[in-house]
Amino acid sequence: GIILVAINPYKQLPIYGDAIIHAYSGQNMGDMDPHIFAVAEEAYKQMARNNKNQSIIVSGESGAGKTVSARYTMRYFATVSKSSSNAHVEDKVLASNPITEAVGNAKTTRNDNSSRFGKYTEISFDQNYQIIGANMRTYLLEKSRVVFQSENERNYHIFYQLCASAMQPEYEHLKLGKSQENNLL
Repeated sequence: GIILVAINPYKQLPIYGDAIIHAYSGQNMGDMDPHIFAVAEEAYKQMARNNKNQSIIVSGESGAGKTVSARYTMRYFATVSKSSSNAHVEDKVLASNPITEAVGNAKTTRNDNSSRFGKYTEISFDQNYQIIGANMRTYLLEKSRVVFQSENERNYHIFYQLCASAMQPEYEHLKLGKSQENNLL
């Protein structure tokens, strides 16, 4: 299949807006510069042309921009399929499971909000190739972080969120303290 190597510039670039989406829409692979939108367009065209499911694998190290690349891909599909949803589909998908994000994200030396779990996102299209829904499955990759963190790294965000809520009356029965007291740093 097609392989795209992308580098995270750690800043916003003006190459992901609607004008760029429309520039790649309907184009053939290779007619335009390599881009995540070119990969998305090829998958979308193959799905429509062959009426077969397509997969895009986004892989990389912590902080490489996998979540952002997946978001751009979903926004591309939502735009070119002229999804009738009022809210952006990628926002709904990425915000669909905040509990998993809190339980599965942690501060690492490369990223303050690094996903420490894998995600499989399935986007469903109707017969007109418009997005009708999505399903995200997650699986925890790093269980050791619960009991040990490397220097300058932290446990999963949920522990700090619970400790920050320790003084709330509804959480008194949990007998939580500050994160420093619970040796979670």
